[in-house]
Amino acid sequence: MSHHHRNRSWAPFPEPLPEGVRVIDDHTHVASVVPFAREMQRQAEERSQPEVPVYGVDELLGQADAVGVEGIIDVGCELPNLMTAVQMAIEHPGVVHAALAIHPNEAVLHGHRGVPGPDGLPIMYKPYHDTSFEDALAEVARLAKAYPSQVVAIGETGMDLFRTGQGAKELQREALRAHIALAKELDLPMQIHDRDSHREVIETLLADGSPARTVFHSYSGDAEMARIAKSQGWYLSFSGTVSYTGNDGIRESARIVGPEHIMVETDAPYLSPMPYRGRTNAPYMIPYTLAALAEAMGMTLAETAQATRRTTRMVYGI
Repeated sequence: MSHHHRNRSWAPFPEPLPEGVRVIDDHTHVASVVPFAREMQRQAEERSQPEVPVYGVDELLGQADAVGVEGIIDVGCELPNLMTAVQMAIEHPGVVHAALAIHPNEAVLHGHRGVPGPDGLPIMYKPYHDTSFEDALAEVARLAKAYPSQVVAIGETGMDLFRTGQGAKELQREALRAHIALAKELDLPMQIHDRDSHREVIETLLADGSPARTVFHSYSGDAEMARIAKSQGWYLSFSGTVSYTGNDGIRESARIVGPEHIMVETDAPYLSPMPYRGRTNAPYMIPYTLAALAEAMGMTLAETAQATRRTTRMVYGI
């Protein structure tokens, strides 16, 4: 599909989950869905395409609830967005839970230490990157301690060697180690972002001793990595990528770790499941991803939903 004809509208509503079956979106950025949709609407207008409605947080949560998504873990992983996630959890008790961290790509921008990566994008500093990484992480710790009912995880932390060049690899690793220490100190689960850095992330977790509940968000590894995860008791959270053709390794990984160690997520506004890849993702689209995950597991949709919900509630204590 050419850029001009790309469909920018929302994906249709999935069939709601079966009666009595509920599920939790393990990793999402709901506050980011709003500006993302606004940009889709701007592009649609520019190309005389149908209007793309922009929904607020309450509407997005209502749409999710209507299809069986009873709760979300909203991830604040940039310094200005930390309190946004906490505030959303305060305003929607029992529905929104917050995870906080300084994203690996952000960690190297703090104190202006970025190195261009294989993605070829220029390094863009924002005013808040004048804050040192140490001070930014201290804010994560402060909020996690101040809002223990809202903050249920440290995340997303990890490494991303697609966005960051080799020259900043060790800075990312040090940031990951600092988050591991914080998750252990606060006895919180940890969500990992791991892109083009499986080996480095696993080495670091094994060397430092991973938090008791370690979750690989939007899992992108292969069967070999899944076997390591299984041996360590780590959890894998699956996004829309589990539905993409060519991702057999991801699907096989779900079978390897089994129903007790899988979760489901959107990573909204990114990674929409097939056949809606490229459109704005939101928590209401979880049933599409669940269907692909169920197929990979050889389980029914209801069984898969119940397995992910059980695991998510247990790991985060929600």
